[in-house]
Amino acid sequence: MPLMSGWKSAVVYQIYPRSFADSNGDGIGDLPGITARLDHLALLGVDVLWLSPIYRSPQDDNGYDISDYQDIDPAFGTLADFDELLAAVHTRGMKLVMDLVVNHTSDEHPWFVESRSSPDNPKRDWYWWRDEPNDWQSFFSGSAWERAGDQYFLHLFSRRQPDQNWENPEVRHALYAMMRWWLARGVDGFRMDVINLISKPDGLPDGDASALCADGPRVHEFLQEMHREVLAGRDLIIVGETPGSTVEDARLYSDPARGELDMVFTFEHVGLDAGATNWDLRPLHLPDLKANLSAWQDGLADVGWNSLYWDNHDQPRIVSRWGDDGEHRVASAKSLATVLHLLRGTPYVYQGEELGMTNATSPATTSTATSSR
Repeated sequence: MPLMSGWKSAVVYQIYPRSFADSNGDGIGDLPGITARLDHLALLGVDVLWLSPIYRSPQDDNGYDISDYQDIDPAFGTLADFDELLAAVHTRGMKLVMDLVVNHTSDEHPWFVESRSSPDNPKRDWYWWRDEPNDWQSFFSGSAWERAGDQYFLHLFSRRQPDQNWENPEVRHALYAMMRWWLARGVDGFRMDVINLISKPDGLPDGDASALCADGPRVHEFLQEMHREVLAGRDLIIVGETPGSTVEDARLYSDPARGELDMVFTFEHVGLDAGATNWDLRPLHLPDLKANLSAWQDGLADVGWNSLYWDNHDQPRIVSRWGDDGEHRVASAKSLATVLHLLRGTPYVYQGEELGMTNATSPATTSTATSSR
């Protein structure tokens, strides 16, 4: 399937490797386990596989804290296992997309180990350091700053995930080189984790870090540079996770004439019933969902493209959330799938969603979470 002309009609299947298929009985899913089940995925009609992070990592944030961008975490296998998986995917006419995490690294990444070693280290400016922290709060709670020596480093997420300084061109070009390495290996694209947070506001002023960093002042410049340096002229699928972005933002990111991304993940529809956490939900007012989906369909009808999803590794199972995971589980799953796959955009199916899989244990997210049909 030629993606440059065909990804708009493709179906993407997300695999969370740790829980998908365990080939060696150690209780952790792995790359050989995925390879062994490719015939099943091909039979489903999957066009593209998206793998959540499989890079070497201390696993402080389930692999989204990367200590080596160019190696496989031993829990999942080896680079040889990856090459075998990729070849088997391609043999079946499917494509493979890697999860790309470049807003931050692990604090065990060699770049950060060097950066924190001394204020005079050449890589000191590869991360954000300040003598005094501002008032930013981490998305994982608490201050977004951690003291190391005489200064503080920025971490919008876990304290073990220091943010990279994209203002430094050396950082950007090191990341571009890594991306080219994976593309030379044969991968077919990237799902870019929190990619709209890479540009921080000038001076790092006090305020709401989420609002200040989302869609920052140079983000479009950086993505256009990435496109020129790495992505242009290649047969790829590129989707960006962009928390907080609006329809208007998505039009900019996914306008083909601008050379940035193919599409973005919106969070608006899965925030309609949001409570304190993704598992502490309010009843959904169904007209709000209809209005939101319509706004995105209409907003990207002439420029850009939608990504479509109900479930992923950050969200509860949709059948338990907005359907009926009891007597009417099958009918609910089919109805929700019909809505998703008949909208304009590229559908993303999370592992098990094709089976109508439900939440394992979460009584607060049963069918009573939907109202006002």
